[in-house]
Amino acid sequence: MKYLCLLFWVTFASVSGAAAEDKFDYLITGGLVFDGTGSKGQRIVIGITDDRIAYVGAAKAGLTAAKHINASGLIVSPGFIDPHTHAYQERPSEGPDTLHSYVTQGITTVFSGNDGGGPASSAVALARIDKQGSAANFGLFVGHGAIRRQVMAMDDRPPTADELSQMKQWVAEAMRAGALGLSSGLFYAPGSFANIDEVIALAKVAAEHGGIYESHLRDESNYSIGVIGAVAEAIEIGERAGIPVHIAHIKALGVDVWGQSNAIVKLVEDARATGQQVTADQYPWLASGTRISNALVPRRAMAGGTDAMKDRLQDPAQLPQLKAEMTENMRRRGGASSILLTGGKQHWRGLTLEQYAGKISKGPIDTAIEIVMDGDAGIASFNMNEQDVRNFMTRPWVMTSSDGGDGHPRKYASFPQKYRRYVVQEQTLSLSDFIHKSSGLTAKTFGLEDRGFLQSGMKADILIFDPLTFGPVATYESPAQTSIGVAFLLVNGQPVIWQGDTLSVTPGKALGMAAPAKDQ
Repeated sequence: MKYLCLLFWVTFASVSGAAAEDKFDYLITGGLVFDGTGSKGQRIVIGITDDRIAYVGAAKAGLTAAKHINASGLIVSPGFIDPHTHAYQERPSEGPDTLHSYVTQGITTVFSGNDGGGPASSAVALARIDKQGSAANFGLFVGHGAIRRQVMAMDDRPPTADELSQMKQWVAEAMRAGALGLSSGLFYAPGSFANIDEVIALAKVAAEHGGIYESHLRDESNYSIGVIGAVAEAIEIGERAGIPVHIAHIKALGVDVWGQSNAIVKLVEDARATGQQVTADQYPWLASGTRISNALVPRRAMAGGTDAMKDRLQDPAQLPQLKAEMTENMRRRGGASSILLTGGKQHWRGLTLEQYAGKISKGPIDTAIEIVMDGDAGIASFNMNEQDVRNFMTRPWVMTSSDGGDGHPRKYASFPQKYRRYVVQEQTLSLSDFIHKSSGLTAKTFGLEDRGFLQSGMKADILIFDPLTFGPVATYESPAQTSIGVAFLLVNGQPVIWQGDTLSVTPGKALGMAAPAKDQ
């Protein structure tokens, strides 16, 4: 496992040995402290000096600070780590990235470049993040799909030996620059055009540099090899490449595979029992998010890119078969009434595919094709079963994520939603488990050696939230609504949220960044 941060020498006093005259930049007192390990909360204090936690222990005389944070009645925890976002693609073209939708959930570190879409050049991307400034820390995956597109465009074929060599070089350069590992989106074109041997060859390169293999599975339903077959494929890639495997937003998508979470869990836990490292993340929603084209159009129709796909959708010779396959894809997702249009043109936003089809007096598939031809649309696809969601959520190897992207409430509310619904209301998880799955488990999985835990010497990424009010505001109808309940948030020892107010500061760091590369 690659450690993204340099080893450090802790010179601060230990919990039991802090000097009586210790003075800190910040001293947090009065709160119920959860350290991120899964242990129960404790009534202890935390001292912060510069960007690190300098003291964690009992209150005692002589502990003073330049600023005091009274956390009475509040929960103190490690800042949350979101292992799956689309924050890099959504960053502003100029100026700092406030990451407002994330920090207001208590998130102090985001990962991006998931689903195979990570930037091909991690050096350039990480340098850009540090140059622009970021409110939270930023880690990046190198994307298999991005690299494949760079080398092979949108060709639906295996790579030549030379092309595979080029792709390996891209992965190696990205890993040397500080990428977390290799991400794949085998459900999406062009990743869907790759066979398992191609992915293994590239994963081996990431493994040589201590990275992880993170994957949007080839199938989360029964589009192709089925979700169980896709999980088995990911495990095989990890085993043959000698690399830890992380399954993105684990789910059983669609009515045909509801209930298969038990079989998926068994596959993963059998692999883990042999010593293989296999983990997953999950967002706490019953609707997934993608585009209408990705949900309904067959992958073979996407070969050659968007223009080629549109030509096929207008070809009288191909259209009947494509429409038949799209009809089946719509059925497996629960029908036109289960697909909410959240992006694209304003006149269809907020309507289900069924509603918009009725509005324009067309069938749902003809309507979907019209939307694709008119620029496509983001969707929220209601296709998950509550029991499967709970089954995955309670596994010790499943952590919290958002898969944050525009048009879905998960970008603004995943961590508060999980807390409010599954900790407070349903008690599916304990508070200590929720915090562990949102911080320490993620840090340990991805090798963030000095984050994710409230321990002396760790980076001071600290969340303080109100257990009575912390919760989501965003809904599927109004997805861009800021969550509430974060009282204080510190990133690298600097306040980003103070007494509930979000500050215009950017203390976040690009994790694992090497020497800046020339922009492109």
